[in-house]
This record gives sequence, structure tokens and C-alpha cells, in this order.
Amino acid sequence: MGARFAFTGGRQGWTRTLLTGVGVGLGVALLLISTALPSALAARTDRGDARSWLGSPTAEHPGQDTLLIARAAQSYRGKDIEGVLVEAEGPDAPVPPGLTQVPGPGELAVSPALKRLLDSPDGALLRERLDGRITQTVGDAGLTGPAELLFYSGRSGLRPAVEGFSRVERITAFAYERQTEKLGPVLVLLVVLTFVALLLPVAVFIAAAVRFGGERRDRRLAALRLVGADSRMVRRIAAGEALAGSLAGLVLGAGFFVLARSVVGGFDIQQRSVFPADLDPAPWLAALVAVAVPAAAVGVTLFALRGVVIEPLGVVRTAKPARRRLWWRLLVPLAGLGLLVPLTGRGDDGGEFNRWQVTAGVALLLVGITALLPWLLERLVGRMGGGPVSWQLAVRRLQVNTAGAARLVNGIAVAVAGAIALQMLFSGVEDDYTKDTGQDPGRAAVSILIGDDAQDDLDQLARQVAGYEGITGAVPLRSVQAAHTAPAEDGLIDVTIGSCAALREVALLDSCKDGDAFLATGSDDRARTYGGTAAPGDKLFAGNVRGYEKAVAPVPFTVPAELPRVASRPDPVGALRAGLLLTPSVAPADTGGYGSRQIFVMAEDTDGDGLERARTAAYKASPLSTAMTLAQTKRDAGYSTVRIGLFFGATAVLVLIGTSLLVSQVEQLRERRALLSSLVAFGTPRSTLSLSVLWQTALPVGVGMALAAVFGVGLGVVLMRMAAAPVRIDWGPVAALTGVGAGVVALVTALSLPPLLRMARPDGLRTE
Repeated sequence: MGARFAFTGGRQGWTRTLLTGVGVGLGVALLLISTALPSALAARTDRGDARSWLGSPTAEHPGQDTLLIARAAQSYRGKDIEGVLVEAEGPDAPVPPGLTQVPGPGELAVSPALKRLLDSPDGALLRERLDGRITQTVGDAGLTGPAELLFYSGRSGLRPAVEGFSRVERITAFAYERQTEKLGPVLVLLVVLTFVALLLPVAVFIAAAVRFGGERRDRRLAALRLVGADSRMVRRIAAGEALAGSLAGLVLGAGFFVLARSVVGGFDIQQRSVFPADLDPAPWLAALVAVAVPAAAVGVTLFALRGVVIEPLGVVRTAKPARRRLWWRLLVPLAGLGLLVPLTGRGDDGGEFNRWQVTAGVALLLVGITALLPWLLERLVGRMGGGPVSWQLAVRRLQVNTAGAARLVNGIAVAVAGAIALQMLFSGVEDDYTKDTGQDPGRAAVSILIGDDAQDDLDQLARQVAGYEGITGAVPLRSVQAAHTAPAEDGLIDVTIGSCAALREVALLDSCKDGDAFLATGSDDRARTYGGTAAPGDKLFAGNVRGYEKAVAPVPFTVPAELPRVASRPDPVGALRAGLLLTPSVAPADTGGYGSRQIFVMAEDTDGDGLERARTAAYKASPLSTAMTLAQTKRDAGYSTVRIGLFFGATAVLVLIGTSLLVSQVEQLRERRALLSSLVAFGTPRSTLSLSVLWQTALPVGVGMALAAVFGVGLGVVLMRMAAAPVRIDWGPVAALTGVGAGVVALVTALSLPPLLRMARPDGLRTE
């Protein structure tokens, strides 16, 4: 009978069911997306591993099934582009996943997202760099996500370097078995907290959605008592109606999930994206959602009816309600604290956190907001009176139905409190997962390490780069190893070659002119010099001093007679060099491709066209060049992954909050349609009614945000102590998050004004 009321109870019945279904469906959709995220992330990782050649079987000599391959990652306008150079040495060379064949010389295979970028006006400078002929588009099997920027460039003349390590490898298959790194206890704590803080508001919204139309339902149940139903029967009917609405919500939620999955491929957050097919919830998790949501709907409905006496002549709840008690409401957050406080001070050195204990403690603390908010709001509005008509209408409405107003704000308050606690914990442990790279972006914006296949003169390339608009300087440096005898394995000496301006980037020089030489003291760690040193007049060999290639002879040279000792200084990338520092005229001649060549590029703007042209020049000179953007700090990969996941989840929860609040607001206005029409019929201006709706929202939101700030900061302090992080409260983000929560509610209230004006008409008094 309850199900029939839900679907065949006239326009009001199915409208109420539809609103309940939409509210529950939005929550169900987010729950399904949450359960699908682990599989989506696993699929991204699997496809990335499938195309990796780290640990792949290799060959020493060319063969029918060998492929030369090297990484050529690029950067463009602040976006990372994954690049790979390939050269097939035989017809059976392994083909990268997502391709039908290995690109030949001059051919390019690009991802769909990179092709769109190249075809756009913004990709003009990138087209100059990747000037090959596009012959293939990388399929989904070779991409981690639809928004990934990836290219394979066919080459000729690639060769593994001879100095024991090389960026060019000769492989016979793609195969990489990832060794999963275990997250530390604090990162696990962050993951658990993220899931609880994001999913708990969803549960609160679902619990509020199943109570849509509660007052009308109770009046209808009173009519059933009049025709013979007993109190237990009407509760079963109410449970059946809630069950029907939740089942409708499951169907709508599945539809919302399918719709969201179909459009998710178009989203790109911090260059992270997923394929729609990857969002595939685990069957057991989907089944758990399908069972838990209807069960929760029935439980919430019966719990809401516990204090309502439904009699044949009406609902006793319409009388003055009893004052809410405080003691049991305080027990909920205190129980949460009781679970979390014993875990204080552990951090990464105190062993694993009990995940269930953390989950229960955080959930109880956040649920404590929903328990305290009605009591606090009741005490506040109970003391109010007087003021303009709009204020009096709002206050009186809140006095009559404090629980309904609290339900409207509960979800957003829980979400804001969780966000504040998350922000505090992330800020507190950020220093532990952020490392100083030693690089100095103030001295150079980009460091270009030229590949050993470059034919261009290093100084000429540096002059070309320095001539681009926006580039303020380009400093070239060469590095090579030297020894007293060749071949040699020990006693090697590092030799750095450059102009006086370039050498000043690596050492403190009082005076310098071409023809000078210096001996850099380096650091206390003498491992870089391999135990070797040089004296004035020494006869040395440079280049192929280890004898890797018989055809390339080491180059002899003589150390100048004057060799002052100078103190080293870290170069822009943070390396502290030791050994010989030589100006060009006293440096050894061409060393046959041995050694490294580097250009430090200074620029006015790190995102300007000049730097992009500099990267293009380096790529043209040598596709194996590495143009590294210098940054002072670097974040731990696991920490960054958790933070990006939080960003995804927070975005989805924010959309759910806004949409669900709008549905809830419209439902409350619909229930009060007759009352609003009566007020208009008696001459109440619509502007007064609009202001009363705004006040009815502003008061609960103000109380809810204040409570959320208190609980969020308190939970944040507890979590920071658990993570053994120094407790510091940055009030700026706390105020910002509170303001965002209030802003969402204000926006929803503004969007609900047009329905209010349509309902506030005298003809709304008509009824059957």
C-alpha cells in the first residue's frame, strides 16, 4: 500500500516520489562513482605499465625483433607531454600498445588530445617542434587517459650510448611488472579521511532526501488511522513508501551514473583523466550500495516516526514540541574523540593506524554536527522575535520546524567540516612530502641537457637560444672525464668547460679571462672526482678514458701552468662540481661525443614564447635533449596522487551538494504552497516572502557554518596530533571553505526564488 501511495497517489504522490528519487539518485550516483574509482585508477596504471619498457627484455645486437626506443618528454605551456623515440631494426620489432605499426623515420603517432592541441591556434609553436607527418592516432590501449598528451616519433640513426648507460635502449618486447610501493601510515590516514569526509555528506543527503514530504505523509497516515489502520500498520505503510522512493532513487542513480560516466572523458583535472569504460564499480560494492540505500531509507523513516503520534484526528506533532535534550547529542562527538585520541602521536614511525578505528572516530565526530545543529538552532531561534515582517515569518517558520531547516544544512555543514579538517591535515604534513630540490629558478628557468646525438655546436646553439624574445641569457657548459692514463677506471677527474660567465655559475671566481684554468674544491664528498686530482702541467687524457670504443681515442691535453684553487658553488640545478674548470682555449678538443653538454636558460617569463622556442631549438638539435623546468620543491608522488583524488572527489561532492540542496529547497516550498498562497491572498508582498525565504536559509546556514568551523578545526587538530605534525591553524583557508559552503547555499536559494514566485499566487489555494 505504501508503494502504491508513492506511485499512484496522484500528482502530489508521484511528485514527492520523483523529488525523493532525484535526491537519493544523486547520492547513489556519487557512491557508484566512488566505488568505481579504484578500478579506474588501476586501469590507468595497467595501461601505463603495458607501454613501459622499464625492465623489458633487451638485446646487445640488432635483430629481426629488436626496437630502439628512448624517452623524449616535452613541456609546452605548462603541460607535460610524454614523448617516445622509436626505430624498428627488424620486421618483428615490438609495436607499442595502441599502435598498429612502429612509426617510420619522419612519422608521428599522436594521442587524440595532442592532435587537437596541434591543430589548435595555441599549438603553433608546438607544431614547429613536432614537425613530423602524423600517420597514426594512439588508441585507448596505449593511453592512461583520454586527455593524455603523448607522441611516438619514428627516427633513424638512434644508437645506444657507449658510456655504460643510455637513454636509448634496444628491447625485444614491452613488459613491465610494477613493484607496488606501500603507502606510509600518514598517507593511509589521508586516504581514509578523504573517503570518509567525501562520502559522509552523501549519506547525510540521502537520509534527508528520503524524508521529503514528511508532513504531508503524516497527515495522510492520520487519515488511514481514521479508516481503521493501527499504529504499527501505518509505520509499515510509511516504510513501504520510503522503500519505493529509494528504489526509484536507485534506478535514477544508475541513470545518473551512466550519464556521468559518458561525459567523464571530457574532463581533465591537472592533466589527469579517465576513460568512461574504466569507471566500472566492483560488483560487490555496487550490490552493497543497492542494499544499503533502501535499508537506510526504511531505517531513517522509522526513526523519524519514533516521536510522532499519528491519531485518527491528526498528528500530535503539530502541538508544541518538547525541547530537545543535549546530553545524548554530546555523546556522539565525544565517542569519536574517544576513538581518535589513543592514536595521538604516531605519525609514520608509530606503526599502522587502525583504519576502522579512524573511520569510526572521524564519522562520529562529523555526525555529531547533525546531532547538535537542531538543538543549537532551536535554542537560537527560540529567543528571537520582533523585527520586519519577513524576519518574523522566517523566525516563526524555523521555530515551528527546526528539524527541517537543520536537515537542509546538515549535509553542507558536514562537508565543510570535513574539508576544513582535510585542509589542516594536508597543510600540516605537506612539508614531510615536499622536498627541496636544491634548484634555483631565480638563476635559470630551464636547464637543457643536450643529447649525445647533437651535431650542432653548443656555443652556437646557446647564442641562438639567447636571441629569442623574452630570453635574458643562455649559459653553455661542457663536462667530460679525464685521467692521467687511458684506459682508466680509477683516478678520474671531472672537467667542466665554459666561458668565464659560465664558470661563474659553478664556482666563485675573483678574476677570469680566456686561457685561465681553476681547480674547484667541490664538497666534502670526494666521490664525484673518483679519487683523481690534477696539478699544473699534468698531461691528461679526456673523453673515452674508460675505453668503451676502440675506434674513438681519448684526447690528450696539458693542464695550464697556473691552476688556482677556487671554491665551488651549486649550479642552477643544485649540483656542486669539483675538479678542473677550463676556459675554451685551454680545453681539450672534440672528445668524440663523450661527456655532457648543458645550457642554462634565463627568461623573463616562465610561460613565454621564448622558452618554448628554446625547447624547440634543443629538440631540433637533439631529440634526446632534456629541457627541465627548474623548481625549488618537489612533492612526493603518493602525496600528490591522494591530493588529486581529493580534488576529483571534492568537485563531485560540491556538485551533489548544490543540486541536492536545490531539490530539497524546491520540495520544502512545494509543501508550503498553500501557506504561501494564503499569505499572498491576504496582501503580503512577494518581496517580503522572498526575503523570508532568504532569512530562513541564512540563519541555519550561519549556525551550521559556525558549527562546521568549530568541529572542522577540532578534528583537524586531533588528526595533526595523530600524524605527529606541528599543530598550526591557518584561518584564511578555514574562512574560505566556510564561505564557499555559505556561497553554495546562497546560490541555491537564489535559484529557488523563481519557483517561489510561481507558487506564491492566490490560485494556489485551490484543492480537491
